[in-house]
Amino acid sequence: MIGYGSCPTEAARVRRDEEGEVRGRLELAVKILAEGMSPSLVPVTGADIGYALRGARTRNDVAGIEGGIVKMGGGVHPSGGVTFGAGEVVARVVLTALRTDPAIRSAAVIRYSPATIAVLEALLLEICEFDRAREPPGVSTMDWGVASCCREGVPDVIFDRGAAGREPLIRILGEEPVSVAQTIVAVSHRLF
Repeated sequence: MIGYGSCPTEAARVRRDEEGEVRGRLELAVKILAEGMSPSLVPVTGADIGYALRGARTRNDVAGIEGGIVKMGGGVHPSGGVTFGAGEVVARVVLTALRTDPAIRSAAVIRYSPATIAVLEALLLEICEFDRAREPPGVSTMDWGVASCCREGVPDVIFDRGAAGREPLIRILGEEPVSVAQTIVAVSHRLF
């Protein structure tokens, strides 16, 4: 028995408020990306950005973009709206990082290139690489690769150079999506 009759209602209200805050920040980040991200940073599989609720445990606790972010008409555009449970890849990155540092609630996935890594290094970001060829059988690349880079804290950037049939990707992590989006735009401006 719950001691206060309004507790479940209060908990639901608090969650709705936080979900609204997460959606709003992620929508702002997507707007920043649509206005300033270079299409060359969009992977073949599409770019994505996500933002988790505090204490997120499942993919449904992480908001993403339905269909990700794609190249369109010389720019980048979200394929759909902000939805909890969208963006499986970015959700796995965020959930894995959260296990090491609960403050890191946002991540984006962009296309890998040596030039992009060089710009990220010039921005003095902490960068970690993992090798997909060393991935143990039966585990998710996102879970294993991200976890292998988060043993002593969460770096700003995690990347891999791909493998047979696997596109190389860069993952940019941060506390919230607007700063992650601003990093991507800064990279875009320095590359082109």
